[in-house]
Amino acid sequence: MKPTLSAKLLHALAPWRNAPAWHIAFSGGLDSTVLLHLLASLAKTENFPPLNAVHVHHGLQAAADTWPSHCQSICDRLGVPLRVMRVHVQPGASLERAARDARYRAFTEMIGAGGVLLTGQHRDDQAETLLFRLLRGAGVRGAAAMPVHRPLAGGHLVRPLLDVSRAELEAYAADHQLKWIEDPSNADPRFSRNYLRHCVIPTLTARWPQAVSSLARTADHLGEAQALLGELACMDLQVADQPSRFPWLVLPSLALDPLRELSDARQRNVLRHWLAPLTRLPDSDHWAGWYSLRDAKGDAQPLWRLADGELHRCGERIWWLPRAWSEFSHASVSWPSPQNPLELPGNGLLEIIGKVPEGPLEVGYRQGGEMLEVPGRGRRDLKRLLNEHGVPGFVRGRLPLLYRGEQLLGVPNLTGLWAAPNEGWQLHWMPQSCDQGLS
Repeated sequence: MKPTLSAKLLHALAPWRNAPAWHIAFSGGLDSTVLLHLLASLAKTENFPPLNAVHVHHGLQAAADTWPSHCQSICDRLGVPLRVMRVHVQPGASLERAARDARYRAFTEMIGAGGVLLTGQHRDDQAETLLFRLLRGAGVRGAAAMPVHRPLAGGHLVRPLLDVSRAELEAYAADHQLKWIEDPSNADPRFSRNYLRHCVIPTLTARWPQAVSSLARTADHLGEAQALLGELACMDLQVADQPSRFPWLVLPSLALDPLRELSDARQRNVLRHWLAPLTRLPDSDHWAGWYSLRDAKGDAQPLWRLADGELHRCGERIWWLPRAWSEFSHASVSWPSPQNPLELPGNGLLEIIGKVPEGPLEVGYRQGGEMLEVPGRGRRDLKRLLNEHGVPGFVRGRLPLLYRGEQLLGVPNLTGLWAAPNEGWQLHWMPQSCDQGLS
């Protein structure tokens, strides 16, 4: 016997029954109205986490101003608390994408640790998404379309209706005499998804009645393939994720030699997996930058510019530098209380360990031509000393240098480039991490 809509929903939500809260993304449309009604009805007999609804008001059309009150009346009737969040949609080439980004920024703000956001996308949406991404030339990751579950902020995004057709939702709504909002923009064929929904998919289903189910099933297969590629990438990352010579440099990095031993396809796979949380990825026609970086001579320091930062190669290691890496002040700063750590504008903390040298002290950055008195070696050119230590080129301009007047006293974190042992102090620098805004 075919499972009921309630049975399908309960099965899909089984892994999330112990979450601290379920937040329902409630637009007021058919899909989210059915989802909310189902959950509110089942909650009378099932032991669910606390339910609440979230309506995101984009402010893109006058008709939308009445939607929050419609959603509030439904929630009041069902006994589910409603939160209305107003967002600003950034103008851009794709209004659909901009609205979606604004919506998910709002969801990220409210989900909470371990919370679950439930959305109403269904099987027909999955088919549209697959077609849309295939027409944009998506690879396996993109063509896998929408997963049933993915992480969102500190919680989870769950789509419990992905195995349900729009026809099933319409039948449920009719049986329970539900009222929902019809967004006028959903009928506008200028939007790509609407064109697929109203023009392309009806043509396909006229010839192949099971087209939507088949497309959704293909998305499932591709999702499974992507999961296997993810497992392979994790295996390859384990080999390449070797400690660097600079443990204080808290930037994502990988050893290059283990990557070179992989085929080009496996290199692209592991890099996509590694870079996915850090930047938007290039399409398959724009990987020449990776091959140039990989194949450059050993003494070169090439880089590959990506959407949200740069991939640098220094020696036999690659480093990810987020766009914010270069956003800090090069101005010198005085250090009035060197017994305490000094917070450098946009550049982490500098600290003197041990007996503080006599002052007054200040911190500056490389200008070129600096000389340093190295214990046991005399005066040495700073550039040569950094070369000896193999310091990556991208970090040299950020190294905070300790001065007393015109005298360079020390360079942090590099053994031997500060005071003689009998002076009893060391200079330690803790640069900003990606968690502090560099990603």
